Amino acid sequence: MPNIFSVIRDPVNENRARSTEGEHDEFLNAAEPERAEGESIPPLDTSTTPALEAPASPPNGAHQSPPEQPDQPSGAPPTDTQERVIELDDTAPPPTPPAKPTPPPLASPAPRRESTLPSTPRTANGDARPSVNSRPSTPNGVSRFPRQSLDAHKRSLTLSKGNTVSVVLISSALETIAASKDAKRSAPLRESVQRALEMVKSGQGGDRQREIFEPLRLACETRNEKLQIASLDCISKLISYSFFADTSSTPQAPTSPPPSPGPNSRHSMSNGSHGSLPAPTLVDLVVHTISSCHNESTPETVSLQIVKALLALVLSPTVLVHQSSLLKAVRTVYNIFLLSVDPVNQMVAQGGLTQMVNHVFARCKLGPSSLPQSDSTATHSIRDSDGFRSPKRSSLALSPRNSLPLSPQTPSINATEETDSTLVQEPSEESSGTASVARTEETLNEDAEHEETSSSRHEGRRPSESAASDLPLEDEAGPPRRQLSTNDLFIKDAFLVFRALCKLTMKPLNSESERDLKSHAMRSKLLSLHLVLMILNSHMPIFVSPSAIIYSSSTNEATPFIQAANQYLCLCLSRNAVSPVPQVFEISVEIFWRVLSGLRTKLKKEIEVLLHEIFIPILEMKTSTLKQKAVILSMLQRLCQDPQALVEIYLNYDCDSEAVDNIYEHVMNIISKIGTAPISSVPQKGNDPNSPALQPQTKHHHGPGQVPPSFSTTSMSVPGSVDVSTIGNSEAQLRRQGLECLVAVLRSLVAWGTTSASTPDQTSDPMTRSQVEESRRDTMTPDNSTDRLSPGGADSVRGPTPELADDPTKFESAKQKKTTLLEGIKKFNFKPKRGIEFLIETGFIPSKEPNAIARFLLETDGLNKAAIGEYLGEGDEENIAIMHAFVDMLDLSNMPFVDALRSFLQAFRLPGEAQKIDRFMLKFAERYIATNTNTPFTNADTAYVLAYSVILLNTDAHNPQVKNRMTKQGFIANNRGINDGQDLPEDFLNAIYDEIVRNEIRMKDEVEAVPNIAAPTPGIAGVLANVGRDFQREAYVAQSNNMANKTEALFRTLMRSQRRGTKSSEQFFSASHFVHVRPMFEVAWIPFLAGLSGPLQDTDDLEVVELCLDGFKAAIHIVCFFDLELERNAFVSTLNKFTFLNNLGEMKTKNMEAIKALLDVAVTEGNHLKASWREVLTCVSQLEHMQLISSGVDIPDAGRKGRSRKPPTEELANESRSTHITVAADMVFSLSHYLSGTAIVDFVRALCDVSWEEIQSSGLSQHPRLFSLQKLVEISYYNMNRIRLEWSNMWDILGEHFNQVCCHKNPHVGFFALDALRQLAMRFLEKEELPHFKFQKDFLRPFEYTMIHNSNPDIRDMVLQCLQQMIQARVHNLRSGWRTMFAVFSAASKAATERIASSAFEIVTRLNKEHFPSIVRHGSFADLTVCITDFCKVSKYQKISLLAIAMLRDIIPTMLECPECGFKETNHTSTDDPMIKYWFPVLFGFYDVIMNGEDLEVRRLALDSLFSTLKTYGSTYPVEFWDTVCQELLFPIFAVLKSSQDLSRFSTQEDMSVWLSTTMIQALRNLIDLYTFYFETLERFLDGLLDLLCVCICQENDTLARIGTSCLQQLLENNVKKLSPARWERVATTFVKLFRTTTPHQLFDESLRVEIDGNGADLQDAADSNDQAMVPAPLLPNSEQPKAGRISLNERRRIFRQIIVKCVLQLLLIETTNDLLRNEEVYNTIPPEHLLRLMGVLDHSYQFARMFNDDKELRTGLWKVGFMKHLPNLLKQESSSASTLVHVLLRMYYDPRPEHQAARPQVADRLLPLGLGVLQDFNKLRLDTQAKNIAAWTPVVSEILQGFVRFDDKAFTRYLPAIYPLATELLSREMAPEIREGLREYYMRVGYIQGIVERS
Repeated sequence: MPNIFSVIRDPVNENRARSTEGEHDEFLNAAEPERAEGESIPPLDTSTTPALEAPASPPNGAHQSPPEQPDQPSGAPPTDTQERVIELDDTAPPPTPPAKPTPPPLASPAPRRESTLPSTPRTANGDARPSVNSRPSTPNGVSRFPRQSLDAHKRSLTLSKGNTVSVVLISSALETIAASKDAKRSAPLRESVQRALEMVKSGQGGDRQREIFEPLRLACETRNEKLQIASLDCISKLISYSFFADTSSTPQAPTSPPPSPGPNSRHSMSNGSHGSLPAPTLVDLVVHTISSCHNESTPETVSLQIVKALLALVLSPTVLVHQSSLLKAVRTVYNIFLLSVDPVNQMVAQGGLTQMVNHVFARCKLGPSSLPQSDSTATHSIRDSDGFRSPKRSSLALSPRNSLPLSPQTPSINATEETDSTLVQEPSEESSGTASVARTEETLNEDAEHEETSSSRHEGRRPSESAASDLPLEDEAGPPRRQLSTNDLFIKDAFLVFRALCKLTMKPLNSESERDLKSHAMRSKLLSLHLVLMILNSHMPIFVSPSAIIYSSSTNEATPFIQAANQYLCLCLSRNAVSPVPQVFEISVEIFWRVLSGLRTKLKKEIEVLLHEIFIPILEMKTSTLKQKAVILSMLQRLCQDPQALVEIYLNYDCDSEAVDNIYEHVMNIISKIGTAPISSVPQKGNDPNSPALQPQTKHHHGPGQVPPSFSTTSMSVPGSVDVSTIGNSEAQLRRQGLECLVAVLRSLVAWGTTSASTPDQTSDPMTRSQVEESRRDTMTPDNSTDRLSPGGADSVRGPTPELADDPTKFESAKQKKTTLLEGIKKFNFKPKRGIEFLIETGFIPSKEPNAIARFLLETDGLNKAAIGEYLGEGDEENIAIMHAFVDMLDLSNMPFVDALRSFLQAFRLPGEAQKIDRFMLKFAERYIATNTNTPFTNADTAYVLAYSVILLNTDAHNPQVKNRMTKQGFIANNRGINDGQDLPEDFLNAIYDEIVRNEIRMKDEVEAVPNIAAPTPGIAGVLANVGRDFQREAYVAQSNNMANKTEALFRTLMRSQRRGTKSSEQFFSASHFVHVRPMFEVAWIPFLAGLSGPLQDTDDLEVVELCLDGFKAAIHIVCFFDLELERNAFVSTLNKFTFLNNLGEMKTKNMEAIKALLDVAVTEGNHLKASWREVLTCVSQLEHMQLISSGVDIPDAGRKGRSRKPPTEELANESRSTHITVAADMVFSLSHYLSGTAIVDFVRALCDVSWEEIQSSGLSQHPRLFSLQKLVEISYYNMNRIRLEWSNMWDILGEHFNQVCCHKNPHVGFFALDALRQLAMRFLEKEELPHFKFQKDFLRPFEYTMIHNSNPDIRDMVLQCLQQMIQARVHNLRSGWRTMFAVFSAASKAATERIASSAFEIVTRLNKEHFPSIVRHGSFADLTVCITDFCKVSKYQKISLLAIAMLRDIIPTMLECPECGFKETNHTSTDDPMIKYWFPVLFGFYDVIMNGEDLEVRRLALDSLFSTLKTYGSTYPVEFWDTVCQELLFPIFAVLKSSQDLSRFSTQEDMSVWLSTTMIQALRNLIDLYTFYFETLERFLDGLLDLLCVCICQENDTLARIGTSCLQQLLENNVKKLSPARWERVATTFVKLFRTTTPHQLFDESLRVEIDGNGADLQDAADSNDQAMVPAPLLPNSEQPKAGRISLNERRRIFRQIIVKCVLQLLLIETTNDLLRNEEVYNTIPPEHLLRLMGVLDHSYQFARMFNDDKELRTGLWKVGFMKHLPNLLKQESSSASTLVHVLLRMYYDPRPEHQAARPQVADRLLPLGLGVLQDFNKLRLDTQAKNIAAWTPVVSEILQGFVRFDDKAFTRYLPAIYPLATELLSREMAPEIREGLREYYMRVGYIQGIVERS
């Protein structure tokens, strides 16, 4: 920064003691090169005092000899100096005062005037000159240096303190005065000059300062210009030589260490000279003298000397000026600036003033809490001013109110003074400058007023050299006071100056001076504002340091500096920040920025008020100017670039339910609106200067504050402020600024919240990057190493770990609470009742008590007053109770009636209904009377009526609709006799009337809502520009005044509450945790998105586009980092829309930039993009599409038929092929192997989707778009080395995609995909796969899917070729892949083209031959057999099937030989059972062919193979395996008999019939054969076999039944010898079951004989037709009775059919039983008890048939309903069962074996009744009609007779009486020869038994 003050160096420094012009020149020339090298001014430590203020002043008692000084001609005129100043001014750059100049570095001291003196050694604390409190003092004032020569002594006076001062200096000035006319005129002057001259010449003046000073003082009073100049010049030089360091008044440097100051320390000076003087101190006198030289008519030259003298005095390190004197000095220079017309003087005054103010602040030392002191550190860097965090600051900075245990009363500010001096409304300003100056004096005086009482005490209460008064003395007042140290006084001085300046800034301007920048009032305001700004800019530590404390002089109270200063600062802002004057407004905003950046921890509430009431409204107002908005925006821009400040604004306002507004959220919304506001008229692009993109504030170069030259406001600025001339010149610029702001916010959020944001190419290994990020996410603590990312250069330093107080969850819940509260308020304002319910539910109102609700309504901001009025006015008891509680909480005590009413009506809006008003007024009256005793009302009624009356008057007087207004008489008349029959005093009513008419009772809110003055329409904008401007300004002024008043009122309330010590929400939370960024983004993401996409859409300006895209990138970084899904989708898809790749013709350069941005996002945020990868990859795909189109390739587009698409412009086409884009697009894929395991899955899923879209869009083109498919293959290569787990997840998606693509109807796509798949598979097969893993299997599965689902023979052929290649190249690596291979060949076997099946079969044959051991080893033997089996089942190509079945057979010996199968080994674990592993698949293959083979010959071969294999190798099978074979293979062949589900495998009934009649019957026979072959082994499965045979027999199809019975018979006959008794029991049980199942009990069901219409249908036909095809249909068990009631015809037919089948089966069973029992072997083996069981069932069968045959009526009934064509009978069943029975029973009866003999009684019991019955029945048969029956029964009767004949004698005799009559009866019939023969034998036997005939 150019040193602005270098110019005024000379006039200011001329007051330092300089003897000659030569010396002066030397200093001037030396002063410049000091910083010529352009180095920035190293800032000074706060605790030091600047050296430069008095470069030539030798310090008291410094180690130096008296200066050698050449004689100087007396009274050297200062004109030369002024000329030089003016000269310099012409050439110099704008001046900057060195507010905080620094000493030159020690190494090379500048060649200054002191070169003649020994250089002053630096003291420990790094000061160039010892500071006030640490000056070394020489004891007893004796110089430590040897005396110089006498000559030297003559030319210098030795002061009492050991300093020397040039005699020439003084004498030349005194001589000039003595020589003047004034001296001759004025005796006192003359005498004092003489006395002084004598003293000087005699060398005695050193310790007689007052005598020396007296003539100079008098000379100043002469008003003689020449004398004044000489005198002032001399005074300033004396000051430089510490001449006035009056021992009686100026504190000497205490010894080191300094003693405690005592109140009476001035009495203890070392030499004791000058006792206590009642007169003002010398310093005060000097100040007064110099100041009084200035008045309105003072010549410019004198003014210049005054400034020099005062500056020397204030800056003097030894002569300390305090309090009122200091203010006087400042005021004088201030007035010189205002009144001077010479620009040089103005500049000097301004510079001087700046230096003074700077010095006053700079000399304050801050206590131990201030920062470490070193020359090199910048103590004022912003980093520290953000709350001046010491390295370990607590994150919860208490507000200043809490920082000290002292009473919070400001010493200088009491309630009255506050209103008098601070908020006083100045009278309207006169135009004359004097008035303005006078007021300046008032202000600067007021500040000293409160000091005057204790002024003398102050002067006396300064530290002294001696330690004698260490003990504090008790003061009269009582309590011991704090003894003020010099530093305490310095701090107090600083406060007084600051307060004075603040008050000066508050002086109102009248309308004239507003317009005139040269007016005194305006210049005064601007200067004071600049000084306030400079103080804040350069001396922030004083404001925030806890050690900066002001001690009251009268009481012992201590007030922190900030607390004392805060109200003045806030009022300064509230008055000036609404100013319509641009310059005032701009500085106010700058000041506010300093407050916001440096004092936000201390002024939480105040900042909220200023933002909420002033700055945010101005941004939103239509009447504020563009410039104003721009200035506020640029301030916000700086806020936005400071991440910590931004986060803290959110935490302290948005998350605080005490804060009215969500400031952060509100500001974001406004900025977004500004950035997207429509521009009313488009300006020329060329002349629109860019908005100055604010460089983020670096935290260092806060150089000294600069001071303006007189009138130019442009240079009145401090470092870091914005050049406002370039902003706010157009709406477009404002929009641009808004956008910059938004982007800055996003960058700050990125910097704060996502500390590690390095891109892959910046991190050495991006893999670690993702791990680091993930680990960071897990630990939730910021990662220090990357904590310094600052996108905008903003150096955001954040505490490494979150401190305890910064708990994000706490803030999140606070924010949630606030949101809920706001929602409740919104509900209340819309529907009060519902709102109250909601607020009670959510706990904001603690209970339903009226008091709780009333308190909430009274104290909560944001509630609509009308809604409160409506709610309280309701007539429910509850509402009335609440209203009463509400009114009782209002404080109406000691108020005049109308004021009370006003106050009452501010709390809510009175509703319109009379009843409601009535209730309110009643309560008001009651409350008013209760709290006001001193009223003219006799009772509450009076107050009630009057209140009502006043309301009516208010409406009447101010409602525009009322034409005839009420008069005062009318009002008085209305209120006659209301005071308990009396009148109220008339003057009381008059006063009320006048007040209401003059000042309407209105809601404050209404007063504030000033109507907007309509802006002119755009059409005539040009014409009305000026008029419009005035309108706007007027409206703005009206609104801004209200804003200022409201703000001040709020501040007043705030100060009051602070004084009362209520500090509810005053905690300020410092941010340190990165997680806050998440909720901050969530509340503002919609404005962010709108604010970025609006400008991006509207503009083509590439700078703006770049800004927007930066914003997008930052936003996407945040959403990805915090995984905000909704927001991520919104930002990425919006950015994607801006690529315009789907509309190439409309593309512009900005769309290209959007593409680049999107690609950058993909590369940097890949790990967190999730579903948004889809957008990115679509963009890449479309980009490639664009490149193709622009290269002239013709691309089909199925999606857009008939619409030709415009190609992109040449320039864009080239850009799309640029290196940036190509590389970025490629990186998306090539860096995919750095993505995390979850991210790669999202990436692959998205790429598959995009690939499918591409392929679909190409339709059936010859050249389909396969870009993304190609990329899928590439990324598969890139990601080959991932862990298997990740690969499996990837392949789940990829495999599915390949399935889809390989089966696409466009063969080109399929071929490409298969080839890609083959290449990938080849790569994969290179990798070793461990046992039991199945990745190869999964990987090859798309080949299988394609073979099954793609019917294109070429594609299928390609699949086979691919596999063939893989087998040739990688057969040794195949593991689980074998399984999928065989699955592919199986699928090929079903192909419709023979060549596919043949090729596949050839491959399988070769594999079987060449790689059998390998297949077995890798566990795919079963797959091989399944594959061969599938070939066996091929129907079309019998040749292949027959070869396949042969191959399956041949596998068995190979398998048994193969060592891998392990049949040679003996010990096997259960899992590796070779029977199950190898035998079972082969046998199952045969079974599968038997069941599903379509070719009969193949089935036959399979059946033979199965059973011959079992016979051949069965002997080697363990029993368990036989178990498996039976359960899994043999019995299931016949499952079809049991359930109809099994029929589904037959396509037609004919197929099934063929299968049953050939294959199954053969299988059953083979099975019986196998059982016989391995009966011993298989005996345990006999039960299963018998069950199977049962099922086979009990079928409706009698063919099956016959086969079943014959097999049963065969089984029993073949194995009769092998059956144990237990097995026989099972056989007998089986027969019993069979007989029971086939007994047709339903014949006797009466319901079947009921007539049903339409029973003419012929059942028999159906039954016959059933025999054509063989269909398994198991019989229903007998228990299944038909439903009660009538049954349908079809149902009955079904039942009849079942009955007939059962009859047939019963007969069949009887025949089988007969055959079996007539078999000798069977009869001889079966145990008699089981034989008897069989006899029992046969007997039952016989009885059943006999009963049916006997029931003629039943049979006729059945015949009638169409059961059969002829009369039904069961003759055959009856006769054959009887025949078998008779035969077997007789045989058993005569069986000689003992067990049979034992059973003979049972046999006889059955035999005899049966035989007799048969004979009886036979006798009844009639020859003519029953010949058939007779024929059937004849053999039975014959056998019975023969049996009877064989009885032994005893039995024969016993049964003779029963048999004989029946036999005799037979004789009466015609009979067959066998009966006749039987009868003959019977009668022979009778003869023998009865002795009729003898035995021969």
